Amino acid sequence: MIHLWREIEDLKKNIMSLAMSVESMLKEATKAIEDHDTELAREIILKDNEIDRREVEIEEDCLKMFALYQPVANDLRLIVGMLKINNDLERMGDMAVNLSKNAIYMSEYSRPELNPHFTFEEISSKSLEMVRMSLDAMFNQDDKLAADVCKMDDDLDDMVRNMISYLKNEMTKAPSNIGVLLRYINIFRYFERIGDLATNIAEDTIYMVDGKIVRHGAF
Repeated sequence: MIHLWREIEDLKKNIMSLAMSVESMLKEATKAIEDHDTELAREIILKDNEIDRREVEIEEDCLKMFALYQPVANDLRLIVGMLKINNDLERMGDMAVNLSKNAIYMSEYSRPELNPHFTFEEISSKSLEMVRMSLDAMFNQDDKLAADVCKMDDDLDDMVRNMISYLKNEMTKAPSNIGVLLRYINIFRYFERIGDLATNIAEDTIYMVDGKIVRHGAF
């Protein structure tokens, strides 16, 4: 099974490389929104095809290992976990693209003064922190850190829910700002979804380490 071991090591390296690329895209997309940087936003959008290509290659490698080696026990859990994480990383890349498209739209309009309980920076930072922690947990096979990520998801959901409620209320006060406020709602929902994907990665890390399935409110 030495060939399987080598291919698993290559799989880990490829997943790590993809994860770092996707995390960078998310950070850049957040910066593009903050800085009204349309050029940066367009650069992120152009990276999406490369992320998609790498995701397909990793999936094909996983399926090849299933067919050739029929892995069992720990090896099987690891490959299954990596296959699922690979898909979540590709979807995170899609979220970075969605954020970038909204950054481009919002750069063309003045932004209304907002005074919500939570700021854009707080919500985006919380979401990106969950991504960083989930990837650290995956790289280090740290089930305790992964569990911490899962526990953070409800807090992020509450922050986004409160923000969206505030923005909807602002629409009734200033109908002329509805277009921009709707974009803000989209953006915060994307950050919420990014947190969900980070939670998925954390849950799959726990599965790879302990063999435990912790979805559906286990935390």
